[in-house]
Amino acid sequence: MTKQPCVYLLASQRNGTLYIGVTSDLIDRVYQHRNELSEGFTKCYKIHDLVWYEPHQTMEGAIQREKQLKKWDRKAKIGLIEQNNPQWQDLWSELSIP
Repeated sequence: MTKQPCVYLLASQRNGTLYIGVTSDLIDRVYQHRNELSEGFTKCYKIHDLVWYEPHQTMEGAIQREKQLKKWDRKAKIGLIEQNNPQWQDLWSELSIP
């Protein structure tokens, strides 16, 4: 996967604490979360598993989608994850890492 705007969801575990983010470099950003390279919510709550992501053509589109998802209730976010990832598998390994 090359650099591309993405919205993503991380989870601490199945049905655990969720985090929604947006980035122009999904591999690098998830790597930072997984290795706790910055202080914050994901480090504090051990939120490391990539359970959903959605590529976008533009950063503006990705930011708009992130804002939309942040307004959703927890049940809707879980439904979004389970549509394509019913087992809540960590999708990190499916990213193309050079």
